[in-house]
Amino acid sequence: MHLFPATADANAKRLIYARALRAVADGYVSILLPAYLLALGLDAFEVGVLTAATLLGSASLTLFAGLVTARFGHRRPLLAAAGLMVATGLGFAGLQAFWPLLLIAFVGTINPSTGDVSVFLPLEQSLLAQSVSDKDRTALFVRYSLAGSLMGAAGTLLAALPDIVGGWSGATLLQIIQGMFLLYAAIGLASAMIYRRVEEPLPVLGDTRSEPLGPSRKIVYRLAALFSIDAFAGGLIVQSMLALWLFQVFGMSLTAAATLFFWSNLLSAASYLAAVPIANRIGLIRTMVFTHLPSSLCLVAIPFVSSLPVVIGLLLLRSLLSQMDVPTRNSYVMAVVTPGERPAAASLTSVPRSLASGIGPVISGYLIMLSGFGWLLLIAGVLKIGYDLALLAMFSHVRPPEEREPMPTERRA
Repeated sequence: MHLFPATADANAKRLIYARALRAVADGYVSILLPAYLLALGLDAFEVGVLTAATLLGSASLTLFAGLVTARFGHRRPLLAAAGLMVATGLGFAGLQAFWPLLLIAFVGTINPSTGDVSVFLPLEQSLLAQSVSDKDRTALFVRYSLAGSLMGAAGTLLAALPDIVGGWSGATLLQIIQGMFLLYAAIGLASAMIYRRVEEPLPVLGDTRSEPLGPSRKIVYRLAALFSIDAFAGGLIVQSMLALWLFQVFGMSLTAAATLFFWSNLLSAASYLAAVPIANRIGLIRTMVFTHLPSSLCLVAIPFVSSLPVVIGLLLLRSLLSQMDVPTRNSYVMAVVTPGERPAAASLTSVPRSLASGIGPVISGYLIMLSGFGWLLLIAGVLKIGYDLALLAMFSHVRPPEEREPMPTERRA
């Protein structure tokens, strides 16, 4: 597989480089966040509230992504988001009280999950879709997701630094993690240097300016509603809350958690490579559903397992299957709307997801306080199975232009 599709322009390459860089920071922060908050003396419920604030704040910002790009283009909003990332890192490094941290979590860019749920996502998605031809769009989204997953895996290994550095430096856990938040701010500054070179795309075919949803409104609203169910379930088990559950129930160390999530992200990256050939053969919707269902069954099984090695095995198996729907989902949304509607569609499918996922960590934190049983995983798995079946029933017949020729299996039938 070539590094970039043949039709990808310079903007596509810049966005993927920036995504990879930010993924390093997201990788270790999602693991260190619950450890840092526990070290500050917060309980599991308070950790859940702060984690939820990061997701709800991101949702509030992404709500305006379509309107902002329509007025200011893509470059300036991306630079502003990078500046917010710098401020977030500095805020978490310098503050320790619950309420100031809650405010920074809400307005900042901390990402507690393995995927990107920040304001960067809709801004980059809409520009990516304009940076490549339609035939290479899914392939570009795969590379975008792959860069995030691979570099996120590398980033998770940095979460082991507090254990390693603390052993020989004499520094406390809090001091080392605060230094990691300063690194987060530095990565935000480096991302801004990349975004400075982004060029605004020229209109194609007369007028493809960003515009509110029009002819695609109904399909986008239906997709957003379904994505919200999946996102709520995902919010219950975002990486930070899953790490918290492992810390609390199995006493897992930061080093062990970093290793687990490193391999988890690598397996997710491997699954992205299979997304394009599978989607080319059976279509985007079927790829999303038929790869997602088995991963949801793994979630349902984990709470009934008491052996940590088996739990780890099921988590890794889930990682191998669960992320193939991410690039295909993004590509599908961009394919079934008009070019001018893409920023608004990206925003309106991202915002409900972020809002719905933002509720999950609060519930997870409460459930972890009540019991060591993995209620958060069981509930998440059941909801995701329902989402998969509903998506297949409602959208299997709604195909993007490149799929409107009969599928090979249909022609043989």
